[in-house]
This record gives sequence, structure tokens and C-alpha cells, in this order.
Amino acid sequence: MKIKLLSFILFTSFAIFVGCTDNNDESAKMGKMSIQLTDAPFPHDLVAEANVTLFKIDARNKDGETDDSFVVLMEQEMEINLLDLTNGITETVVNTEVPVGTYDLVRVYVKGVNVVLTDGTTYRLDVPSGEQTGIKVFIKPGVTVTGNLSADLLLDFDVSRSFVPKGNSNDIADITGFNFKPVIKASNLTTAGSLAGMVTSIQEEIAVGMEGAQVSIFAADTLNTTTFTDETGAYMVMGLLSGDYDVTVDLEGYDVQSAEDIEIVAGNKTVQDFELNNSVATEEGN
Repeated sequence: MKIKLLSFILFTSFAIFVGCTDNNDESAKMGKMSIQLTDAPFPHDLVAEANVTLFKIDARNKDGETDDSFVVLMEQEMEINLLDLTNGITETVVNTEVPVGTYDLVRVYVKGVNVVLTDGTTYRLDVPSGEQTGIKVFIKPGVTVTGNLSADLLLDFDVSRSFVPKGNSNDIADITGFNFKPVIKASNLTTAGSLAGMVTSIQEEIAVGMEGAQVSIFAADTLNTTTFTDETGAYMVMGLLSGDYDVTVDLEGYDVQSAEDIEIVAGNKTVQDFELNNSVATEEGN
């Protein structure tokens, strides 16, 4: 009787062990991926809204079993005004479990693209291929998803380069429409940092934040991305890979300011402030 009881206990223990091992193996095959959306926008004095409707996002797992191993990450309609996502504000569009592996390509499917000017004029834009085949965004380096851990990806939807105005973009009355040429940059947040700061000018001996200054970030003399300061003069750019960057700040009526070899460190925020000089005052001083 004791032998039968002992055998039963050993068998049960083995079965539980095997079951736990199988569950661990299954969970190790899955990890979590999140995708956040942000934007580098137009100056706000011309454009009030830049709207897109996302309805699907998928990603290619290059470690998958086939050459076309795309995994659907999101399949629901999300209408987003990209101008709400500036200077560090993001919208989480994906937070789901996916098979482990390295993902090197994301396809973003969009429709319902339109631009609303500050005077209320609305332009509806054609989507060249984003609705049928998706906007292809390559991830360099790829984002690796491992078992039971989360990988975070940032998509920077650059409005200033994606919505190309027709006519004279310096005068709202002369804008006749827009062409939609989507520019989206993907950044692996585990290997990226951010750059932030204030753009000010001295007025009556007081530092005043300058709204609408264009901040351009260059890597090896190549434009990486742009953004604009908000109403307080603040700016922030996320998703910059580790390395050194040159930055220029441009605002009409002021001298261009620049800073070289600004170091970006993964997982950290680098702060770089700028002080603009009135170009008219500079000329009079000369």
C-alpha cells in the first residue's frame, strides 16, 4: 500500500513539473511590445490640426519561420491630431503580446488624412499607399522582444515634412492645399535618448520664451529631425540614437544659433538651451 502511495505521489509530482515546464516554455515564446506615437509639427500660427486615422499596424519578425513573418499589432480605428503630440507628449497605439524575435519593419495603415488651418479651412488629402499596403517604417537597429519582457518603440510622425503645402506657405491666404508624403522615423527606446531645452531672447533684461522657433537636429551633416518650440519656448525631441549631434535654432527676425557635438546617451535626457539675438538689433550694433 505504501509503495502504491509513493508511486502515485512521484507520478503526480512529475506531471506537475512537466506542466509547469511547458507553461514556462510557452510564456518564454512571447514578449510584450508597446509603440508610442509622437510628432515634430508645423508652427502653430498656420495649422490648427493635422489629423490621421490609424486602423492597422503590423511588424515583421525577421526571426520568424517565413520570409514574410508579419505580426498584427493593432487593428482598430484611432483618429489622432498629430499636433497634440509635441515636445515629449506621446500616444500609445500598441501594447500587446507578440512572439519573441527581432522586429525590423513596421507597417502603418492610415486613412482620413486632413489638415485644418487656423482660419478653419480644411483640406482632405489623398493617401498614396498607406491605406492599401501601409506606410513602411524600417527600425534600425531592430527592436528585440524577449520572453516575458517588454520592448518599447517610438514612431515619430514628422508633420513638417509629411504635409507639404501648395502655394506660399508663409501666408495662410496663399495656401491652396497639401500633398501627403508621410515621413515616419522609428526609434528603439532602449537604445535612444532625448534632447530638450528652452529657446529664449533677452527683452528688457528679462529672458522671454520664444514660440515657433525651428529646432533642427543633424547627424553627420544629415538632417535627422526637426521640431518647434511651444508657447513657453520649450522643445523636446525623443528617440535619438546615442551619439553626437549638431543643432540649429532658427526664428524669423533673429540670428540663427547653433550648438555642435551635443552628446545623446541612451535612456537619458540631454538639456541644451539657446538664447536668440534680434537680428535687427545686431545690425544696428554693427
